Amino acid sequence: MTDDIYDDDTPDESGQTTGKKQAKATGKPQKQQEAASATPAADATSGPTPDAAPGTVSDAPPDAAANAANDVTIIDTQTGDQSEQALAARGKAASIEVAVSTPPRAGDDARALDFDGLSDIEAENPDGSESSDTTDSTDGPELPVLPDELPVLPVRDVVVFNYMILPLFVGREKSVQAVDAALNGSRYLMICTQRDESVDDPAPEDLHPTGTVVMIMRMLKMPDNRLKVLVQGISRARVESFGVGDGYLTARVETLPEPELGPPTVEQEAMMRAAREQSEKILSLRGIATSDIMAVLNSVDDPGRLADLIAANLRMKVSDAQAILECTDPDARLRLVNEQLVKEVEVASMQAKIQSMAREGMDKAQKDYFLREQMKAIRRELGESGNEDEELEDLTRALERSGLPREVRKEADKQLRRLASMHPDSSEATVVRTYLEWLAELPWAKLSRDRLDINKAKVILDEDHLGLAKVKDRILEYLSVRKLNPKSKGPILCFAGPPGVGKTSLGRSIARAMGRKFQRISLGGMRDEAEIRGHRRTYIGAMPGRIVQSLKQLGTRNPVLMLDEIDKIGSDFRGDPSSALLEVLDPEQNFSFSDHYLNVPFDLSKVMFICTANQLDTIPAPLRDRMEVISIPGYTMQEKLAIARRYLLPRQAKENGLSPREVTVPDALIERIITGYTREAGLRNLEREIGSLCRKVARRKAEGEKGPFRVTPRMLEKLLGAPRFIDEEKEAELLPGVALGLAWTPYGGEVLHVEVTPMKGKGGVTMTGQLGDVMKESAQAAISYARSRAERLGIEPDFSEKLDLHIHVPAGATPKDGPSAGVTMVTALLSAITGKPVRSDLCMTGEITLRGRVLPVGGIKEKILAGVARGMQHVIIPRQNVKDLEDIPADLLRRIQVHPVAHIDDLLPLAFPKGE
Repeated sequence: MTDDIYDDDTPDESGQTTGKKQAKATGKPQKQQEAASATPAADATSGPTPDAAPGTVSDAPPDAAANAANDVTIIDTQTGDQSEQALAARGKAASIEVAVSTPPRAGDDARALDFDGLSDIEAENPDGSESSDTTDSTDGPELPVLPDELPVLPVRDVVVFNYMILPLFVGREKSVQAVDAALNGSRYLMICTQRDESVDDPAPEDLHPTGTVVMIMRMLKMPDNRLKVLVQGISRARVESFGVGDGYLTARVETLPEPELGPPTVEQEAMMRAAREQSEKILSLRGIATSDIMAVLNSVDDPGRLADLIAANLRMKVSDAQAILECTDPDARLRLVNEQLVKEVEVASMQAKIQSMAREGMDKAQKDYFLREQMKAIRRELGESGNEDEELEDLTRALERSGLPREVRKEADKQLRRLASMHPDSSEATVVRTYLEWLAELPWAKLSRDRLDINKAKVILDEDHLGLAKVKDRILEYLSVRKLNPKSKGPILCFAGPPGVGKTSLGRSIARAMGRKFQRISLGGMRDEAEIRGHRRTYIGAMPGRIVQSLKQLGTRNPVLMLDEIDKIGSDFRGDPSSALLEVLDPEQNFSFSDHYLNVPFDLSKVMFICTANQLDTIPAPLRDRMEVISIPGYTMQEKLAIARRYLLPRQAKENGLSPREVTVPDALIERIITGYTREAGLRNLEREIGSLCRKVARRKAEGEKGPFRVTPRMLEKLLGAPRFIDEEKEAELLPGVALGLAWTPYGGEVLHVEVTPMKGKGGVTMTGQLGDVMKESAQAAISYARSRAERLGIEPDFSEKLDLHIHVPAGATPKDGPSAGVTMVTALLSAITGKPVRSDLCMTGEITLRGRVLPVGGIKEKILAGVARGMQHVIIPRQNVKDLEDIPADLLRRIQVHPVAHIDDLLPLAFPKGE
């Protein structure tokens, strides 16, 4: 090993070192030691010592490391003494690049750097003369006798192995002091790798306890008091205990000597061969000459040393390198290295494959370009005009005819100039050409002529839909305003109601009445904002949003666009489409709507937007505020009967190959179908059942029977099966503790039983029937009201302390929530405690307060429809909901008596029969 150790003092202003080099007495000439340490080809070379390692490792110079594609180190394969002239002559031929782990980042406390400042020869010989002594090769050092305590040098992301020569850049104050202490003492350091490289001031618990004892071979001080040191691994070591020196960490260490091994076993020989073969594969895949390096690897017969030599030159994570360092068993260590080599072979193979594919792709692109140029030259020789020029002229004429606004025309001319200067077959030219085609095909100035005959529009609306007077009046009002003020902005209407009430078909009727084109855009499940605003042109496959696409398909700037299922828009990492709709559905903003693909303003103010929703609760408040909501609650029995007779039966007969005269269904049977086979606010299931009936009749006709066919009550169940819905048997008298409440659902109104059972107990309350939080709060409010008014209501004040109450709402499989069951809860509770039954022909709805006030609720029309269908004679509603009765047909109100109440005191006389 090299026994001469050099300590360079701080350089002077000129950059030359001013201190003297000190050397241990080794019996070797000083010049020889300087040449061994200053050879540019390698910082350390292999030596002829019998127990020495075959080679030592050092990092490449920083400039090379910064510019090379891969991090490399130099392994000098010279063996024996040679002259400096011989080393210089061999130069790069004797130095082989081998991949190693990535060096530490800039600014780390210790990192692999070469001495790129003054060389030692320059420091020793300021005149630039070179030493003529030959280099003395060195190998792994013999295990020294170490002091009791060694200074500890923490490093961030590098692991030092035995026999490894590594330049380190030292910058932290504690680390500088540790190096100074080692230089002033035995020149030995304990290098430990940090567990977390981001820690700037590592404590003992931040360091791996297993590291490497190194010897400082050279040191150079920088002008900013930082150090460059060249160290050589001496031995693995484990820290027994940490201490604190004069501003730096110290440690008592236990060296981990390599076990003495005999001749290699068959397994060891197999692992060493595998390691050499994998190393050769890596070198071949990276295009590195393997002969010299493999000569070095083949000369190592010790499994542990071979493992350390290869591990020092592998790209590995710090955790993997630390695991190899901590493994003291040579066989196990070589096995770990083999595993890392297998991974590196896979990575290198993939890199080689990717590079090969890239070269093939580049060659194909060059070949295609050459062939295209040849084709152009042939066309020119033949006198054929280029199609590219014709396409550019056609595109220019199309843009001129499209009536672009001034600012849009300016952008189009800019893109035309870009397209003219591009190669026609380039990908960028394709993007620009497609963009210009979109600009040319959009209806910038095309408008449909509105049919402003109000009487004719009313006839069309009445032909297509029965009822819906409120919606029809709003459409006729819009047409009247357009007739008087053609510059008025388009309305944003939102039809809200249960499924099947005709919201979408009503939009088609509106477009037909106005003489406009109609397009439906389904928003249900939409999660990508680009569906509304479009993609930016920089993306592959970019295209405009659905709004702009629809306008292009329709070819007019003032169609009727129906945004269906606006309450079912979603949102995720791709954006929030409901927020993008804020600009689309705002008349004060949509005159300059900007699609991301077009990137120019487009006027949407002439478009009539109609939205549909089943529920308004799921629509964001800012979006709901921009729309005029028109509720379509559902149809009464009489309306369903008329619609089925007028629209559904003729349409289904025609679709099933029958004429309207061939199938006859009496009104009584249609009513039985409505009540027994469907239960909905709309008409979809009713049309399905009528369609099923017509198919049965069509089969009979196809089998040879002669019509016309009349459906009788006896045939109904045979054709459609048993009724699916059977109304609960109307009780002539309710039991005490039972009251009938009214509930709203997206499919219409429902009549619910609320049951309260008192039992002897200690005041416990049990609620069942899948009640929501709001409904549970209504039950608690009912109990509190009853307790506070016990004497006035004629019940015992301490009933809550003597009775347990069980509140249940049947149909437990159906979740229930809402505040409108409050009055029903109070009525059922008082009936249960007093033992008085509630009237069996009475249903009710309304929210209550702790003071007994009855507050308004929603869905009054649907609830009254449900009460009438159930055969109720009386219904109690909040007094503030009287205004909602104007939406209910007069013939329906004549079938049920409505009792508005403002307080529970007004309700009780109606709920309990006289004399009770």
